[in-house]
Amino acid sequence: MAQKVPNLAGMAHLPRRIAAALAAALLAALAAWLAGDVAGRRARAGVAISVAADARLRQALLASELERFALLPVALADDVDVLDALAGRTGAAARLDGKLSALARETGASAIYLIGANGRAIAANNAGTASSFVGQDYRFRRYYRDARQSGRGRQFALGTVSGRPGLYLARRTRDRGVVVVKLEFDRIEQAWRAAGGETFVTDRDGIIRVTSRPAWRFAATRALSAERAAAAQIDSGVRALGPSPIRRAADGTIRLDGTAGPVSLAVTPPDQNGWRVQFALPLAATVRPIVRVAQIGGALTMLALLTLGWAWRTRARRRAERTGALETAVSERTAALRREIEERAAAEAQAAELREGLRQANRLAALGQITASVAHETAQPVAAIRTYAANGERLLDRGEIDEVRCNLRAIARLTERIGTVTAELRGFARKGSGTIQPVPLAMVVDGARLILKERLQPITLTVPAIPADLSVIAGRVRLEQVLVNLLQNAMEALEGRVDPRIDLLLNSDADTVQLIVRDNGPGIAREIADRIFTPFATSRPTGLGLGLVIAQDIMTDLGGTLRLLAPDGAGAAFAITLRRAQ
Repeated sequence: MAQKVPNLAGMAHLPRRIAAALAAALLAALAAWLAGDVAGRRARAGVAISVAADARLRQALLASELERFALLPVALADDVDVLDALAGRTGAAARLDGKLSALARETGASAIYLIGANGRAIAANNAGTASSFVGQDYRFRRYYRDARQSGRGRQFALGTVSGRPGLYLARRTRDRGVVVVKLEFDRIEQAWRAAGGETFVTDRDGIIRVTSRPAWRFAATRALSAERAAAAQIDSGVRALGPSPIRRAADGTIRLDGTAGPVSLAVTPPDQNGWRVQFALPLAATVRPIVRVAQIGGALTMLALLTLGWAWRTRARRRAERTGALETAVSERTAALRREIEERAAAEAQAAELREGLRQANRLAALGQITASVAHETAQPVAAIRTYAANGERLLDRGEIDEVRCNLRAIARLTERIGTVTAELRGFARKGSGTIQPVPLAMVVDGARLILKERLQPITLTVPAIPADLSVIAGRVRLEQVLVNLLQNAMEALEGRVDPRIDLLLNSDADTVQLIVRDNGPGIAREIADRIFTPFATSRPTGLGLGLVIAQDIMTDLGGTLRLLAPDGAGAAFAITLRRAQ
């Protein structure tokens, strides 16, 4: 039987095939590494931009929450029940307890209480409970001392009774009392945790106050002197400040305690109180999948180029596999893009709602500043009505009917004046309807002057003759808000001047109407003028830096413009340009 001879020629090709396979594997690995490196760099840059945008949005939402509660102690400072309780009138403290309890439920405030002149709480929303604040001595609290000294106070600390952290907002009242509102951030922190990533807020000293990680609260993110650290501990009501959760590795990456791998960290500019929002997102969750996909794609591409010499059947099979992988990648990317578009649309809708909330907060803040003007404006007519009524009674007794009619007509005129002022303020407090229609410009100017009448008295205000038929395309309440904002800024710039003056100038043509607000104050510094319409840009220590941003946003919605004019002598000038109603 013939013996089978081995195929020595085929065996000779085995080492060559092994070498070719090893070379293909090395080239594929090199291509995968290069593709992954490029994709990783691009992905990290994209993540950094996204993280910075998310941090700014979180800061805007936090500022909106703080603005909402900042108005509450201001409104309570002149409340009748508050003043009666401070005066020790019978039953006043009990009535105030019920009012504060209802306000706390409606606004979501953690605590609202009134401190008397002796430093002890005399009314609170939790009066009658085991943890009542009534009778507690708060003279050791910084917010109480600041409010007694300067009129307002602010402090983030642990509660002495509840032991819960929160922000205390204090406001001085008449009769040396202090109204205090405590704001806790549980709802915001829970929303941050649900949104993913790590979010925390630091103060001027770098101490964490609000955070999605409660264990990080009262941790110092930077080194403090022993004296400053001790003062911060006492002020916060904690035994010791925690260690910083932020770690910087030798390769320049940033890591957070309890988070695997490096993170992308964004820090917003400080607000007027020195608070910064910091947002971190793990890079592994976003960059690593992109790098892996890029590496796989690079390796597959290189292997495809090396297998072009293979047999047609093998080439067809590999092509089918590659096509399937690409289709899967495209489907996944399409789904990811669809989710990103939906999330962006939701974020834009939320941002639009936030802008409207900021506009309303701006109007309410303006109303808070002019409360004294309203009281002064209505006090004189009310006193005159009382006098006319008393005189009318005596005239009736004497039978002087004509004189009584004169008194009644005078009373009617005075009530009309009070009604005009209060109606204007009610309209100004409402949210804008969004309706754009022809509005008489003279009505808008008169409305803004009526709102600010008391504050404008020491200032020389020149107003041009505005034709009664001159109308612009706008919304009356929103346009009044812009004009009130500009006049208030001008009045604040004129504080301390011996010759304060504000000029309203009118320019119009067939298509547009321009109203210029000019003052003779110190003007606007160049470094502020270049970014005057960006959020939180202000030259005033107490300014929020949002008024002009909101005003410009309103003008854009109305189809007009608001711009800062080039300086022409002393002072500053802003131009409102609107479409003329035909």
